[in-house]
Amino acid sequence: TVPAGKIIALVGPSGAGKSTIFELLQRFYEPTSGTITFGNTNILDIDPKTLRSSIGVVSQQAPLFSGTIRDNIAYGNFSATDEQIIAAAKAAEAHDFIKNLEKGYDTVLSEGGNGLSGGQRQRVSIARAIIKNAPILLLDEATSALDNASERRVQKAITKLMQGRTTLIIAHRLSTIEHADKIIVVSNGHIVEEGTHAELLKQGKLYSDLYTQQD
Repeated sequence: TVPAGKIIALVGPSGAGKSTIFELLQRFYEPTSGTITFGNTNILDIDPKTLRSSIGVVSQQAPLFSGTIRDNIAYGNFSATDEQIIAAAKAAEAHDFIKNLEKGYDTVLSEGGNGLSGGQRQRVSIARAIIKNAPILLLDEATSALDNASERRVQKAITKLMQGRTTLIIAHRLSTIEHADKIIVVSNGHIVEEGTHAELLKQGKLYSDLYTQQD
């Protein structure tokens, strides 16, 4: 159960089922048993387009498309004005590097955003999620492949993005989710522990082992 407006982290070994949960929530798969509900509405009764319009996603890959930076940000909201696009970029800590490019927001990117650093691609992706303004946010640990300087900037942008949203985070660096409202530990497709960071460390089970291994 995920209360509205709370931050829930999913942790566990590789292959435990964390990404599958995200795919189920977006209805890329349908549950073969049990139910997923948003409020009191079964996910199977929600039009997939409506469902996905209510969910913002920031992943490790930060998928960017062939087109301008402006187009890539506006993909989150095709009716966005230039002022809204710039405001989203500023909130995502992306405006400064974009304005220093030769063509600014009209800089044309190739598929995948080649020419931008990993941190820059992530910040454009976050700007897209900001401008989408969806009430539910799925974060597949967007900082796991970045250097320390880029991670700090991206994490600052993510903190702004999470404000006022129901957020689920797939966490690879456990130090980034210590302040989550609840941490759910998944192993072999099952929830094996849940609680706060302090509670799970005190239990001394799988979460504690994973945390100690990264320390």
